[in-house]
Amino acid sequence: MSRTQLPLIINDVSALSRILRRQLEEAECIPSHVEMLNLLAKAGGYKNFQHLKAEQTTPGKQELPNLDLKRLQKAVRYFDLNGQLYRWPKKYNQRILCLWILWSRLPARTALTELELDEQLILNHSFCDHTMLRRWLVDEGLVSRTADGSEYKRVESRPPHEAVELIRQINK
Repeated sequence: MSRTQLPLIINDVSALSRILRRQLEEAECIPSHVEMLNLLAKAGGYKNFQHLKAEQTTPGKQELPNLDLKRLQKAVRYFDLNGQLYRWPKKYNQRILCLWILWSRLPARTALTELELDEQLILNHSFCDHTMLRRWLVDEGLVSRTADGSEYKRVESRPPHEAVELIRQINK
């Protein structure tokens, strides 16, 4: 019998750790599998594991992220049919969405030299200002660099929901 996978999203790992530690200290013996599921679910803000399961398996119960479709449509316009950024947005919130596209095209967990990063950026935009894009990526924390600027790495993080949707639309 296959098991349904249930994601447990924890916004504050420190709070989870504190709650679990307190619950484990109160336990008389090592918790069983089911008891451990209940402890984790409670630490995640649910009444028990059954509550967690009911919240996630009820159709239509899960909240979908509110996407600003107008913002997404505006951001899509900054890319040509080949998926290249052809114009730099004037508004900050549009710039950030466009940077996520560039971020998504950088190799994960790979150190790049400045020249290699510039090559990647040149391939993904057409308005001839890869240095500005590199600066923005670093300033916004999407790319990290060493103090001497010899090595750049994509910072692994989860893009916001709007950026995920934009990446999906641009990379069709």
